[in-house]
Amino acid sequence: MSSLTLSKRRKRIVWALPFVLLLTVLYGLHYGSVSIPPQEIWTVFFSGGDPLYRQILIDLRLPRVAIGLLVGACLAAAGALLQGVMRNPLADPGVIGVSAGGGVAAILTMVVWPQAGFWLPAAAFAGALASSLAVYFLAWDKGASPVKIVLAGVAVNALLGAVTSGLMVVYSDRVQAVIPWLAGGLEGRSWHHLRFMAPYAVAGLLLSVPAIKPANLLLLGDDSAKLLGQRVELQRMLLILLASLLAGTAVSVAGLVSFVGLVVPHAMRLLVGDDYRYLLPLSVAGGAALVTLADTAARTWFDPIELPVGILLACLGAPFFLILLRRRKRLI
Repeated sequence: MSSLTLSKRRKRIVWALPFVLLLTVLYGLHYGSVSIPPQEIWTVFFSGGDPLYRQILIDLRLPRVAIGLLVGACLAAAGALLQGVMRNPLADPGVIGVSAGGGVAAILTMVVWPQAGFWLPAAAFAGALASSLAVYFLAWDKGASPVKIVLAGVAVNALLGAVTSGLMVVYSDRVQAVIPWLAGGLEGRSWHHLRFMAPYAVAGLLLSVPAIKPANLLLLGDDSAKLLGQRVELQRMLLILLASLLAGTAVSVAGLVSFVGLVVPHAMRLLVGDDYRYLLPLSVAGGAALVTLADTAARTWFDPIELPVGILLACLGAPFFLILLRRRKRLI
């Protein structure tokens, strides 16, 4: 692809994504078991409006849409950073054990200490961060190469997966409360969950801005980055910690939502190239739009039941990812 064609494509996508995000938010606020006309949405936000519509929008849909935006943005940013750190376009937050660590911590809270349910988001976040730190230090041997990190991540994921299965067997009488969280979803999420995750999510996304330069330099390879005066191991660890913060924040509220951190950055890389000045912000916007749109579809398309958004994303993400792989030669 010529640089001129790539530049034009980047400009089109930069202009299009904000409109896509806006339409996605309006779609999430409009549709549900009770459809609210667009003019009523405007009235509720700016001049009071019908009390029933106001309650539905302010108390139910608005926090859920906001959480969907933050969850998608965090997962996509984490996936984009990890793919750069590991120089592997198929890497995602699950590679370094974030999802598995958060899952074990959440299950422990739900089935062993159900009375401490208030601390579920904090426990999931702590577990995700602890597992990613464990992976990094297990991979350390005078340095932590991307290959070592992936191998350590596979081992830690296997161990944590066994622990998860063991907990579900031992506490089989309480497993029903765990299944929706493992499937990944935003059902019942409220302002409380938004207030918990927003500071971590905003901090992680803001810290992603200065991470753009080291992420671009690490793409050159360790030797080239060192010749340019970069402290490769330190930067790699800091980027992994940042990705863990982002992914752990999302997992702590939404559960094990899959494919966002893998598909969105990979799709954006095929469209706009490897330059993180474009890749990272566009991945953030794309992830936010995808999760919000998928969550709205999951709670409206299958009425009267509500499908967990993690299941819908997995069903849509796998074939979409295969299509991306088949189109790779044409898009690059």
